[in-house]
Amino acid sequence: MIEPLLNCKDAELTHNTQKATPVVLSTRLRLARNLLGTPFPERASLAQRSDILSKCSDHLSGLGKMKKGSFFEISELSDLEKQVLVERHLISRELCESQQGSGVYINKAQTCSVMINEEDHLRIQFLKTGFHLKNVWKQIDRFDTELEEHLDIAYDSEFGYLTACPTNLGTGLRASVMMHLPGLVLSDQMERVIRAVNQLGITVRGLFGEGSDATGHVFQISNQQTLGEQEGDIIDRLGNVLKTVIDHEVNARFKCLEDSRSKVLDQIGRAYGVLRNAHVVNSAEAMNMLSLLRLAVDFEMLPESNRAEIDRFFIECQPGHIQHATKSEIEPDERDVCRAKKLREELGSLPALDFDKLADLT
Repeated sequence: MIEPLLNCKDAELTHNTQKATPVVLSTRLRLARNLLGTPFPERASLAQRSDILSKCSDHLSGLGKMKKGSFFEISELSDLEKQVLVERHLISRELCESQQGSGVYINKAQTCSVMINEEDHLRIQFLKTGFHLKNVWKQIDRFDTELEEHLDIAYDSEFGYLTACPTNLGTGLRASVMMHLPGLVLSDQMERVIRAVNQLGITVRGLFGEGSDATGHVFQISNQQTLGEQEGDIIDRLGNVLKTVIDHEVNARFKCLEDSRSKVLDQIGRAYGVLRNAHVVNSAEAMNMLSLLRLAVDFEMLPESNRAEIDRFFIECQPGHIQHATKSEIEPDERDVCRAKKLREELGSLPALDFDKLADLT
């Protein structure tokens, strides 16, 4: 059912060839919106939820951004299909567990997905590879404006946009950036950075959001406050914090090279060898070793042209994607064998690591 989506060669997070920054993997902005005079999804009856789903999906289909997009009712997707969409960051784990009358509309390039009847009637999110907070904000703001021309959205002059959870009141905006931070992790500075940004109203989560692990040294960093602050101010404040985190990450990488050069190079070399030769690799191992290969690209030990391929594996080596590729739900041990085979085949053409390049960087 989701095969056309997965086979799309224009997908932003899996087939984007634009140059990403060394530290930032992707940018994601999400808006929470609700229809005026209609109960929030958890309080709505099945008939009301179905009516909301039909009404919202009809309006979304008429928007230019959704041309040639795909609509899925969650109740009609298998557990495996839902898992794949979560791994692509196109739906939330909460939507997977929702009642009947929920769905998602995803545009062809997978840069925009709109969840219907998750916690709120509409959860609109825009994605883009790299560090593009202001650019993505302009896109989602235009989309939101166009959507409000067709739907009556619940808004209060004092509290702003009304949402099911009070933490989303006001702008309803959650801006986040996926960051690759091996330097801070390897130098044992990550906990200190997390504490510092938390004091600034910024939260740090793992790869798949709240409650998930930061495998592959990948973290989601986002704003917490949505009330009492304009959208532009939220974007600017988060952007300034993230630029500081990027500076600390770059400094930490060079500090690691100064203090533990042989250890860092050994870790990169071992990851390179294992990914190209191993016959059993679990998802956590794959993520952590792919992180080291991405670091090798940052250190110019591998060509920049390999970055997009490595970033794609961060998603395609997840359990759901491995199972979907085999057309069956397989046990973890068999998944680990299939994952290793995929990595051997697709990374077999990588050039040799150029350790001499580090002499120019340090």
